[in-house]
Amino acid sequence: MGRTGEGVGVTPPVADIEEQFREFVAARSTALLRTAYLLAGDWGVAEDLLQVALTKTYLAWRRLGQIDAVEPYARRVLVNTTTSWWRRRWHGERPTEILPERSVSDGLDARLERDALWQHVKELPARQRAVLVLRFYEDMSEADTAAMLDVSIGTVKSQCARAIAALRTRLGERGIEPAVRSLRTDDSRDEREAVTT
Repeated sequence: MGRTGEGVGVTPPVADIEEQFREFVAARSTALLRTAYLLAGDWGVAEDLLQVALTKTYLAWRRLGQIDAVEPYARRVLVNTTTSWWRRRWHGERPTEILPERSVSDGLDARLERDALWQHVKELPARQRAVLVLRFYEDMSEADTAAMLDVSIGTVKSQCARAIAALRTRLGERGIEPAVRSLRTDDSRDEREAVTT
């Protein structure tokens, strides 16, 4: 991550840093929250993880005086924070406020399939889930995903292949084919974001 302000000798006033940080949060927190939700699978947890990640980003910003490419920096902190959270917690069954309807009218099948897909994504191991979110939701390359997760490109490829194979199997058992079409990189971002609405 490129950083400036180290060894420069002039640190921007705290008021300027706070104003820049507020502008960044106002502009990008919604997108970061969606990523946090896809990584954590729970809106409440996602909000908590995002707050922690933003706090760490702000403290680093104050310490360094400036961070080049703030969003990639914040996104990496978010991924690391989520990974730590996954390691600390046991993830069993969770209650949900909304149960999927069993009887649906024509036109909702695609949305229900996407919902089923993301329900299964939530059950994947944390690293596989992170690889899928970064590769297919964030449209990152294998190299960028590897750098973000601090793993090799080979690890990204193998984790991605295992995750997609697991999803194909699970969704195939439910008669949903093709099982991973909502993860294709040629899907529009609007369609992928519809999963979270």
